[in-house]
Parts: sequence; structure tokens; C-alpha cells
Amino acid sequence: MRRKEKEITDSAEIEQIIRQARVCRLGLVDGSEPYVVPVCFGYEKNAFYFHCAPEGRKIELIKKNNQVCVEIDADVEVAVAENPCGWSTKYRSVIGVGRAHILENEEDKIRGLAVLMRQFGEKRSGIKFEKADRAAVVRIDIENITGKKSGY
Repeated sequence: MRRKEKEITDSAEIEQIIRQARVCRLGLVDGSEPYVVPVCFGYEKNAFYFHCAPEGRKIELIKKNNQVCVEIDADVEVAVAENPCGWSTKYRSVIGVGRAHILENEEDKIRGLAVLMRQFGEKRSGIKFEKADRAAVVRIDIENITGKKSGY
């Protein structure tokens, strides 16, 4: 990171940013082009989980190249100044790089969906496999994660 004074090195602070978020941006590779899409997610033990339709662009791209990136931001606001050149942005953000895996096992899919629901505050675990089997559930194993903040 070029601006070391903005780097978040405290893993608890990085996790707090992740915990307060509801949406992350998922970056995939489509041939020679990037493809970024917002997804609702859950997080547990260096892994992000999300679900989507079992067919479509996201799933096809993961099957071709499972190297992905996730981006999360929190507490974003524009800091206005009298002089336009003095404007800046306050934010806290997290970027993680890892590998996406489409879950096939019934137990893994239900567990992944439960992690996603806990991200939104749902404590009950009544997910039925018949329902879970209709969706693709993806786990992203994070290999590298960084945090950055400005104005905080």
C-alpha cells in the first residue's frame, strides 16, 4: 500500500468493517476484461459466502477462473471544504483476494447460507436443502486481505 498511514493493520478493525457491511463488490475475470457485481454476503473465518442463480454470468466466470476479488466500504462520506481542491472522502474499506468455490455438498450449502443469514442478524437455522439446492452457493477462501481508511 502506497499510503502506509491509511493502512488498517488491526485485523479486528478489518473484521468490524466486514461485519457492518451488507453488500460487497465481487470482481471476476471475463477473458481479458474485469467484471464487477454487487452481492449480499456472509463472512466467517476468512471466507465470504454468497448465493446466486445456478446459471448465469457469475457462475460461468467462476467455473472458468475462480480467482476473485471482493471490495467492501463503510462510513463513506464526502468531506466538503471551502476550496474545491480541499474536498476529500472519508471512508473505511477492505479488499480481499481469493479463490471462489461453488459448493455442491448439501451440508456445505446449508452452512454457507446460514453464514449469509447471520450477516443480516438472523439467528435461526431452519434452511431446508430442498430450497438451498435451487441456488448456487459460493464460498470465497480469502488468501490476502487489506484494509484502508481516510478521515477516521
